[in-house]
Parts: sequence; C-alpha cells; structure tokens
Amino acid sequence: MSSINYFIKRSITTSAERYGKRNFKKFSIFNKRGTRIYKKQQAENPDPEIPIYKRGVRDVGYIEGNKFITIPEMIPELIVPDLTGFKLKPYVSYRAPEVIQSEFTAEDLFNVVYAPKIVKDFNEDKLNENGQPIEPSENEKMTSEEAKLKARQTGTDIF
Repeated sequence: MSSINYFIKRSITTSAERYGKRNFKKFSIFNKRGTRIYKKQQAENPDPEIPIYKRGVRDVGYIEGNKFITIPEMIPELIVPDLTGFKLKPYVSYRAPEVIQSEFTAEDLFNVVYAPKIVKDFNEDKLNENGQPIEPSENEKMTSEEAKLKARQTGTDIF
C-alpha cells in the first residue's frame, strides 16, 4: 500500500474581514453582478472553469481554438407578415357576442372535402359499377401513404 497524503482545504472563510457591507467587494460574484475587474478579465482571457450563464440563450456557433465560428442555420429568423391595410384591431371588446361552435369532426371534414364531388359524380352518372369515379380528382388518386405525408406537411393545420 502506498501512502497518499490528502490535504483538506477549507473553501469557506469565516473571518471577520469577510463580514459586513464594507467588505462585500471581496466576494467573487460572476456574470451580471460581477465586478468590473472580473468582467475585464473574462473579456481578455475567459476562464473555462467559471462558465458564463447565458440565461437559456443558445450560442449561434461554436468555439474552435480561440475563434468563434458562426453557423448561419442556428441564427433564429423571425418571419413577420406584412400588415399594411390590416383592418382588425388587437383589442376584443368584452361586449362582443360569444361564439359557440361545435367540434369539427371527421364527418364534417368528409362532408366539406369529398361529399360534393361524390354527389356530383353520382348525379352525372360518372361512377363505374364498383362505385369508383371514372374521372378521379387529384385527392382521389393519392394513396394512403401519400395522403399521410401530405397531412403532416407544414401548413396543413389550417383548422
């Protein structure tokens, strides 16, 4: 067995010089509340042992050596619509009548999208003996996999 010496180091000082408002500057406080000296040191030579708390904001790149490399895809892009000539106001009055609307079901969706075409084909006798349309529309030509992919695309959540 080898003899290893462990040294216990006290990290909190309870001496009188650390007490009171007069000596408050002797405490090391980082980030927003850091001293000017600490901020200057971190700007010149950042200490990786003391990470800078970024309050939930992610970096838009990475550090390689001493150089920060920006990744354009990580920069957030805000898309704001053009509201020139927009007539609605942001305020809704408490005196506005309450709108009560029933739940939009699959049957309602079928009646809005597919039923008019089926009725039209039936009235014009454009169905074959199996009940399939002779001249199918683009929606009727899709397979179930294609319809599922199209339903999951961006912008399909209109309702």
